[in-house]
Amino acid sequence: MTDVVQAESAARPNPGRLTPLLFALAVFTSACLVFVVQPMATKLILPSLGGSPSVWNAAMVFFQTALLAGYGYAHALQRIGSMRLQVLVHLALLLAAGLSLPLRISGVLGDPDPNAPTAWLLATLTLSIGAPFAILSATAPLLQAWYARARAGQADAKNPYVLYAASNLGSFLALLAYPVLIEPLASLSLQRLGWSLGYGLFLVMVAGLGALAWSGRGVRTGAAAEPAPLEAGPLIAWREKGLLILLAAVPSSLMLGVTAHLSTDVASAPFLWVIPLALYLLTFVIAFQNRPVLPLPLTLAIQAGVLAAGCALVAFRTTEWLFVFVVNLTAFFFCALMCHQRMAERRPAPGRLTEFYLLLSLGGVLGGVFNALIAPLIFNMVWEYPLALVAVGLLRPWGEGEVRRWEIIACVIGGLVALAGPLGLALVRYAPDIRAVVPDAELVRIAQAVIGVAALFAFLLRDRAIMFTVVLGAMVWSGYHVARGYDWALTERSFFGVMRVANTDVVGLGGPVHVLMHGTTLHGAQAQSEPHRCSPTLYYATATPLGQAALTARRGGRTAPGSGSWARDRGPWRPISAVRTR
Repeated sequence: MTDVVQAESAARPNPGRLTPLLFALAVFTSACLVFVVQPMATKLILPSLGGSPSVWNAAMVFFQTALLAGYGYAHALQRIGSMRLQVLVHLALLLAAGLSLPLRISGVLGDPDPNAPTAWLLATLTLSIGAPFAILSATAPLLQAWYARARAGQADAKNPYVLYAASNLGSFLALLAYPVLIEPLASLSLQRLGWSLGYGLFLVMVAGLGALAWSGRGVRTGAAAEPAPLEAGPLIAWREKGLLILLAAVPSSLMLGVTAHLSTDVASAPFLWVIPLALYLLTFVIAFQNRPVLPLPLTLAIQAGVLAAGCALVAFRTTEWLFVFVVNLTAFFFCALMCHQRMAERRPAPGRLTEFYLLLSLGGVLGGVFNALIAPLIFNMVWEYPLALVAVGLLRPWGEGEVRRWEIIACVIGGLVALAGPLGLALVRYAPDIRAVVPDAELVRIAQAVIGVAALFAFLLRDRAIMFTVVLGAMVWSGYHVARGYDWALTERSFFGVMRVANTDVVGLGGPVHVLMHGTTLHGAQAQSEPHRCSPTLYYATATPLGQAALTARRGGRTAPGSGSWARDRGPWRPISAVRTR
């Protein structure tokens, strides 16, 4: 009889083996819901604010703040000793948040103020999706804490952080699936309904996991008593807390910075912001694996090289937009990966798990607030991205032992070489003989090559964080002076971007011309000399489709000739391409 019972027991699946999979599936599902709702909610709000990169950056501040609220709630919930009570409280809040479904954008606040829409955006998102998003955001740390407590005594209970990799993998896949599958194949109404059904399914999963965890059946060996609370473990020192916050804040700032930089200064495309956020999540997946695909020493070496390249290129504009995309995104990816791997090295014992995630989330909020709310007020240009690129150098290991003589020499030479670019360009501009032979564009390319040489010296100093950062700072400062283009008379930054006005001379338009630029796009140009003041330029020049359409309309449907009375009345016309842009 005993043999029969043992055979039947062996034939049945072991619930204990399924428990890690069930927890991973629940964490994965919640992450999918959290990161599908982000592009969905942003798309719902686009009709009110348009597609400016600032819309996404401001929305990210809301999502990061709601994530912080969720992590704070998870940390507070762990203070309740009874796991059964924790599960009941969480289920009650999930049900309460579910009353706001299906998702919709609240119209309580009316239309946004076009001069200051950020507060309206944050408040509207809070009213519309704040409750379900925040409570879902608590899932990753909460279920990891339950897992460590429920699996007490098992080997896998010592490292519940691997579930965070599953969470970010779900976030990564959901984020990529939205523009590729969900958005093209489903209407917004169907998306909202599907998300609500997914939320209900997740609620059922949490109820089942809670019952499994507090009962102990198939989770631990021995009696089916409620699992004991985890030991808190050593306190996290304040200095360590500060470092963890910085390691989370800088990648968050870089993510929003590279999004604004690429969307404004390189190219504007739908769902472009998905790429930096997806790469950001992928770095968490790699960093919190048991055996990372890229070990930290290799990451540090690669990051030093691509960061130096990114700093050398950040100020320059080129028609090779794919090259610029690859360099900037690669630099961002390895900078974020380096910070998150250094953060993962410092993760505390499971008893401090929710506090660790609270610090991580706080850093993310600070990075987002700096980029989306503070930087537009204190900077008239998008300086936050190059500043973050330089600052991340200080988060590298600072090196050990006495500084060697060759390192000091390399730092001095690297800094001087970087500064030689704008200095040489300034001197050449006052040398008419050289300028007559070498055009401005060629001079800029030479200065850029000089800054590239400085990047090599920076790479040599990669094991000395301070020296490495000094050379990077000199490169960025130099690049922005070399590539400034026009002498800007007016610069204004708003929620919708940076607008700049300059005066320049164009011989074909009779001398002085006012030009208006948004990012790297020349949006307007008006000649100041009387014969050419009303001459159409840029989009409306007579050689462009818009110009031809305007002329056809003016002539009652007849195609305007390239010469004749209109051309004689307006005088000679020359394309604005004659205006130098460097």
